[in-house]
Amino acid sequence: MALLVGLASAVTGLLVLRRVRPTWYWLSVGAVVALGRVLITYRSVMEACGLTERPTRLRLWVAKVARREPSRMVPRLRRVRITRTGLILRIRMQPGQEVHDFAVATERLRHAWFAHGVHVRAHKPGWLEVRLIAYDVLHHVAMPREATGSLLRVPVALRSDGRPHMRDFRKTPHELVVGATESGKSVYLRGLIKELAPQPVALVGIDCKWGVELSPFAPRMSALACTPEEAALLLDALVEEMTDRYELIRAAQRLGSDTPLEEITSDIWGLPEALRPIPLVLIVDEVAELFLVATAADEKRRDHMVTQVIRLAQLCRAVGMYLEICGQRFGSELGKGATTLRAQLSGRVSHRVNDEGSAKMALADVSAAAVLAATSIPEDRPGEAVAGDSSGGWALIRSPFTTLHEAAATCAEYADMTPDIPALAPFRPGKAKVPLETPAPALETA
Repeated sequence: MALLVGLASAVTGLLVLRRVRPTWYWLSVGAVVALGRVLITYRSVMEACGLTERPTRLRLWVAKVARREPSRMVPRLRRVRITRTGLILRIRMQPGQEVHDFAVATERLRHAWFAHGVHVRAHKPGWLEVRLIAYDVLHHVAMPREATGSLLRVPVALRSDGRPHMRDFRKTPHELVVGATESGKSVYLRGLIKELAPQPVALVGIDCKWGVELSPFAPRMSALACTPEEAALLLDALVEEMTDRYELIRAAQRLGSDTPLEEITSDIWGLPEALRPIPLVLIVDEVAELFLVATAADEKRRDHMVTQVIRLAQLCRAVGMYLEICGQRFGSELGKGATTLRAQLSGRVSHRVNDEGSAKMALADVSAAAVLAATSIPEDRPGEAVAGDSSGGWALIRSPFTTLHEAAATCAEYADMTPDIPALAPFRPGKAKVPLETPAPALETA
C-alpha cells in the first residue's frame, strides 16, 4: 500500500511539474523518454511517413545473392542533441531526397513521436536539421541565454521552434508591424527600443498620437514628432540628412585610377570609421495618421509626407537609415502611396488583426499559409505574431513581456549615448517646439 501511495504521489508530482514547469519536466524526465522513443522507432517512422528511397543497384545485387528481400534506404540519423525545448536531430538524406520531403511530413512526425511541434530546415547540402519541440515554448516566453545581439541586430521575440527571432536591420532594413489594439504590438516595439538603447544608434520617432507612446523613451530619442505638422517637418529634415550622407559617400569614394578596389564603397559601411555617420532608426508608431486627412487643406501635407516616407524607404538603406513602420491597420484604402510604401518594407510582422485584409496586406506576398496563421492568433495570446520576409519564409513568434517602465528606465540609463545630429537638432525632445512652416509641394511618387 505504501508503495502504491508513493508511486501515485510521484506520478501526480510529475504531472504537476509538467504543467507548471514544462522545462524542468522535460530536462528531468521527458527528454529521456523522447530520446528512447526516437531511437527505437526511427526506422519504422521513416517508412510510415514515406521518407525512404529505393535501394541502389549494389544493394539489389547483394540482396539477390543473399536471397533476401532488399530493404528500402532510410535517411541516416547521425546525431541527436537535447536542448531545453526539445531534441535536435541531424539527418543525412538519401540520394534523391530534398528538404521539402521532410517539411510536408512534419505533421506526421509530430504525431508519431508525440511532439508539440516539428520544424525542418536545411543544414548543408545533403544534410538537414529536424527540431522536435517538447512543449509550447510560446506559452511562457523565456528567451534563451544565447540570444545576444550585436550592432543593429537584436533579439525581439522567441520563435515557435525555440530559437530567438532577431531583428537584423542590416539584413532586413525596413519592416512593417501591424496589430490590433491589445495584440502586443506596443510590447514588441518596447522590446525593440529597449534592445537598441545601449547601442551606438540614433533613434528617431514619429508618434502622431500626441507622443503618448514614444514620449516615455524621449531621453534616448535624437528627434521626436508628436503631431502631423511636426512629422512633415521632421521627414523633410530626414530626407536632407539622407542627402548629406550620400554626398559624404560620393566625396569619400575617390574613384581614381590609383584607388584600391577594396576602398571603393557605395554605402556607409565601407567608409572609414572616423567618417562613418551613426546609424539611424526611424520608428513610426501609427502610420495611418500620416495618410489620413480631416479636410481638403490637409491633403497637400499628406501627399508631401507620404512622398518623403517613400523616398526614405527607397533610398536610405545605403546611408545607414532604417524604418520601423507600425500601425493597427494598413491597407490600400489609406490612399495614394500605401501600396508603394509596403513594397519597400521587406520585413513583415503581423500580430492579431481585426480583419483578414490587414493580414493579407502584410503577408499575402510572403505566403498564403502565413496569412492563415496570422488570422488564427487567439485573443488570449497577446504578443504572438507571424514574422515573414520577402524570401517567402515565415515563423510564429511571441515577444517577451516588456513593461513600459522597463523600456523607459533603459532609455534613461543610456540617455548619454543619444547622438546629436545637427539636421535633427530642432526636433530633439525637451527643446523648444519647431516653428511650423508650409511644407514643399508634393512630389510625384513612383
